[in-house]
Amino acid sequence: MRSSGMFLYSAALSLVIAGSSLGVTAAHAADKISIMVGGYEKQIYLPAKLAESLGYFKDEGLNIELLNEPAGVDAENEMLAGAVQGVVGFYDHCIDLQGKGKFVESVVQFSQAPGEVELVSAKHPEIKSPADFKGKNLGVTGLGSSTNFLTQYLAVKNGLKLGDFTSVPVGAGQTFIAAMQQDAIQAGMTTEPTVSRLLKTGEAKVLIDMRTMDGTRAALGGTYPAASLYMQESWVKDHKEETQKLANAFVKTLHFINTHSAAEIADKMPKDFYVGDKEGYVKALENGKAMFTADGVMPEDGPKTVLAVLSEFSKNVQGKSIDLSKTYTTEFVNNAK
Repeated sequence: MRSSGMFLYSAALSLVIAGSSLGVTAAHAADKISIMVGGYEKQIYLPAKLAESLGYFKDEGLNIELLNEPAGVDAENEMLAGAVQGVVGFYDHCIDLQGKGKFVESVVQFSQAPGEVELVSAKHPEIKSPADFKGKNLGVTGLGSSTNFLTQYLAVKNGLKLGDFTSVPVGAGQTFIAAMQQDAIQAGMTTEPTVSRLLKTGEAKVLIDMRTMDGTRAALGGTYPAASLYMQESWVKDHKEETQKLANAFVKTLHFINTHSAAEIADKMPKDFYVGDKEGYVKALENGKAMFTADGVMPEDGPKTVLAVLSEFSKNVQGKSIDLSKTYTTEFVNNAK
């Protein structure tokens, strides 16, 4: 009886251990990974849709769902709520969130310049610099978004206080254009292809151009890592295999961008992204392609520049001890195949 009882006990214990192991595996496996993109038709976030189009996610055995959200701040909130596992958005959110006690890290750094442009409505030639923003309505994708961060920085750096102007959330694309046409905003920050569309019609002019490295250094004082894939540190820690596969796919995509012409890249994108002007789309991409990193690695001097920019105006980081080493990781891009 004792022998039989021991056998049954051992068998039961084995089942418990096996069940426990299966539970752990299930908890750590991610059958479908949802990534929210802060406007995937924007050229700054082009690697997300391009990776999907090139089949790189499938090559890695990943089931990726790309979701579109015009404002990066809303995408960030969806990730924090657990509705999505990652965000393709600006790296500055990783620093801003750490100031709020939330640990999020850039896993693949797509760009080293914002790709953003401050446009001024042709109806307001009196706006010649950010110092002239006083009393004006300024278009941003969303309140708390990276365009809002950069707008606030430019204004404060030029002697204004945050209460001297109004940030108006107008999204991008047609909603941004309509806001400028209706004079709901007198200036605003947006990206390609919206920039080229407004310049082509003569409805706006460029005030500050951060589509190039030189323009970015002039406006922000250094390299400014922007578009990235960022995820909660805890998710990355629990899903290293999936994170590595994501890094593999995106590093391959960045390599494709750096070894192909703007026209070849545009051919891989959905036709509705051209907004009826493929030639303009290709030209804009040609001019801005240099913003993308070649390997997904965080530029060495970039995080300090971003922290310096946010420290000028953000109460979330002012006076806080921010550990920049916890706002990004190069582990996965360095091991990318």
